Amino acid sequence: MTIEIGILLALGCAFVANLAFFYKYRGANSVAKVQVRHPLRSARALYSSRWFTLGMLIAVASWGLHVAALTLAPMSVVQVALAGGVVLIAVMAERMFGFEVGRRQWVGLVLTAVGLAVLGLTLPAMHGAHSQFSDVAMISFEAGLFGVGGLLIMGPRIGGPAKHHGIMLGAAAGILFGVSDSAIKALTGIAGAHGVSALLVSPWTLVAVCASIVAFYASARGLQDGEAVPVIAVTGTAANIAGIAGGIVVFGDPLAGGTLGVTLQALAFVLVIVASALMPAPVRAAGVAPAT
Repeated sequence: MTIEIGILLALGCAFVANLAFFYKYRGANSVAKVQVRHPLRSARALYSSRWFTLGMLIAVASWGLHVAALTLAPMSVVQVALAGGVVLIAVMAERMFGFEVGRRQWVGLVLTAVGLAVLGLTLPAMHGAHSQFSDVAMISFEAGLFGVGGLLIMGPRIGGPAKHHGIMLGAAAGILFGVSDSAIKALTGIAGAHGVSALLVSPWTLVAVCASIVAFYASARGLQDGEAVPVIAVTGTAANIAGIAGGIVVFGDPLAGGTLGVTLQALAFVLVIVASALMPAPVRAAGVAPAT
């Protein structure tokens, strides 16, 4: 029953997180561009928008639901539940925020959700929260994700196409949210074994905070440089894949058994890759224009 509650919390987190992203998108595009050389000035500008501030407050509630879900269920299971939020993006975009979502984009979002769900559902049944981890695996995994996130943030400076920088920043933010999620998952196990006071001296607390801060700026600038639906979808997808991988690599969540399971997981990855190519930029909502 504990895992089931964790899944329900994760589903609630998916909806609330999407809502936060759309409000942050509206707010971020009403202020000046985020500048990496002026982080405090950029943060002040972002929070000067009531829409962005509201989005961040909602994001805090989403974070609370996510932490609660990670405490009660294995990380890969939580990420699969969050995958359902990818389809919610299109519904919320059209019904709540006035975006026009094209047929190709709908197909892309559905394929993404199906791919992530298949990836998670092919994992063997698990019991307990799976919070134990190896320091070596944790350090290697987190460092690798930080490196990939950094390359995506650099984007155009290292030869990436400037027109796709918003998508790249969204992917970087999602990966870094995955870094934070893995660290938080580790902290739930540390707190359970040694008490809450142990979190104050754990290096994973610092990792979670640093990853969240960098992801905050990458996400905000990505929402300014790109369109809402693709950027939000890529951010969520990258976070989901990083979370599922973290559950397997760091916390020992079991892999699929047998040829059929491995084949389905490979197909799931293909679906996610194909889906990312099927999401053209949507028409902006009325009254929302990028800041100059």
